[in-house]
Amino acid sequence: QVQLVESGGGLVQAGGSLRLSCAASGRTFSNYAMGWFRQNPGREREFVAAINWSAASTYYTDSVKGRFTISRDNAKNTVYLQMNSLKPEDTAVYYCAASIRNMGLRSYGSYNYWGQGTQVTVSS
Repeated sequence: QVQLVESGGGLVQAGGSLRLSCAASGRTFSNYAMGWFRQNPGREREFVAAINWSAASTYYTDSVKGRFTISRDNAKNTVYLQMNSLKPEDTAVYYCAASIRNMGLRSYGSYNYWGQGTQVTVSS
């Protein structure tokens, strides 16, 4: 089992920044690729960003490229999502997830463990 706890969400004005953190416990963190997804009520959970186990590869959905950066610190068992130039359409509950597969990381079904989510609200 891997337990994931997100933090760092909140209310920010458009153009502002937030950094989300996801602390992992349980099995060896460095064995897992990590991803961030987001979801609004009545909509499917959508891929935002992912990073492989060694941090050598990162992936982003087109709408956040150049604004968001995913990173990880395997010594601290933590993955981060730095979000800059935030837009109202970035408003959602953000979830981190862990994948033992280290492939297909844009797909919801590739992830084995999920956090409870943290709300991000961007006001216009």
